[in-house]
Amino acid sequence: MLFNSYIYLLIFLPATLVVYHSLRHAGRRDAAMISLAIASLIFYGWWNPRYVVLLLGLMAFNYVAARWLVRNGGTGTPRSKLVLSLAVAGNLAALGWFKYANFFVVNVDHVFGTDYVLRQIILPLGISFFTFQKIALLVDAYRGKVKSLDLLDYSLFVVFFPQLIAGPIVHYSETMPQFRARPNVTPSLFALGSAMLTIGLAKKVLLADNLAHFATPVFSAAESGTHLSFALAWSGAVAYALQLYYDFSGYTDMAIGAALMFGIRLPVNFNSPYKATSVIEFWHRWHMTLARFLRDYLYIPLGGNRKGELRRYLNLIITMVLGGLWHGAAWTFVFWGALHGAYLIVNHAWLGVAKFIGADVLGLPVARAAGWALTFFAVVAAWVLFRAASLRSALAMLAAMAGLHGSMHSLGAADATQVGTSMVLILPLLALAWFGPNSQELTGYSPPGTSPNDVTVSQVRWRPSVRWAFAFGCIFALAFLSLSKVSEFIYFQF
Repeated sequence: MLFNSYIYLLIFLPATLVVYHSLRHAGRRDAAMISLAIASLIFYGWWNPRYVVLLLGLMAFNYVAARWLVRNGGTGTPRSKLVLSLAVAGNLAALGWFKYANFFVVNVDHVFGTDYVLRQIILPLGISFFTFQKIALLVDAYRGKVKSLDLLDYSLFVVFFPQLIAGPIVHYSETMPQFRARPNVTPSLFALGSAMLTIGLAKKVLLADNLAHFATPVFSAAESGTHLSFALAWSGAVAYALQLYYDFSGYTDMAIGAALMFGIRLPVNFNSPYKATSVIEFWHRWHMTLARFLRDYLYIPLGGNRKGELRRYLNLIITMVLGGLWHGAAWTFVFWGALHGAYLIVNHAWLGVAKFIGADVLGLPVARAAGWALTFFAVVAAWVLFRAASLRSALAMLAAMAGLHGSMHSLGAADATQVGTSMVLILPLLALAWFGPNSQELTGYSPPGTSPNDVTVSQVRWRPSVRWAFAFGCIFALAFLSLSKVSEFIYFQF
């Protein structure tokens, strides 16, 4: 079920809220949680009911393993290591079969000249996200960070529908204490949830979907072999960079908003990533829960930066390549991850040089401006690999962006019209991404583990008032009336 659909906005979400809060106000906490878990399974099964069986099977497998680790585990014991290894391997095997089996067979055929064929395997929605979430729980249980594990709590942790399909990737310790505390959903908290949901819906329907009209034709032209002009290639790449940001951050905002209506605070996933002045900072701001997972459960266990600079660089490359492959079974994602790994290596090396020199050049305004510009253009160039249908079309796009198909002055009349039209939308949305407040700055939303005093807020701040209610009501109505066709979120593909 899509967040940006009539069935979700008009029927599913209101009905689930009524049932959950009616049971909660009646003092039937467990019944309320069961109703929410059942609703979440309906939400997931709306797309393909058969994959509910897969989800339940993986839930049962991981619950048994995690519960054993909570009761009998101990960091470093041989039996605990074995149980953890088998459980993680089981999760990765399921993910590998559904996501990478065909990719593996196609590449084996290409290398060895064989003709193996697998039937088409449909990728279950959200499997990448809930697999990582369950692996994080297993590792935390092994490390002794999970003190108890109840079946109902665990089930809701896995299937809670706002974050089930595309995150944020949450930790058990972030959500379950909130459910156990029987949160009181005040009118102001419900209003905040409605505001976040409206912001996310507007980002998706009014911004991201319209940006797709400019990004998609450019990438399709590159795939067809058309030689793109410099300006057209850059306009398509920047349009996609903005489309991806407003699409995925819009999903996250809607997830946070829906969760708030149940009294649950989810972690922030985006913090104005295009304002970053380095690639290191970009990964502290972009898809923050994935970056956290890769750092805590892959980069640090590999050794992090504890074994010298060369080992740190190797660990960065491994982490980012696997992070790229997590996004999709294609060489474009592998090279996208490798490119970001190279970016991070250069970034860390430059920090080392600056520290050795001893000059505070990085703090100078001109240095920060240069770092911001370089980071943005490097990220946009990498997004070409992320979006392109093949390495061939990605290289064609990048060649055009490098000016190899003509300079920016060689723009034809048709391309000039297309670029000029796209700029009408791209430039204001670039300004919003660069200089405007993000969702949490606008609303004052504080994620779990923080207080409202820890949140940076903008000068223009939303508050639960009649004027803001009217403004957001108009935005919601405009977005709702724009739901003319089904438009999946980009990260549903991953």
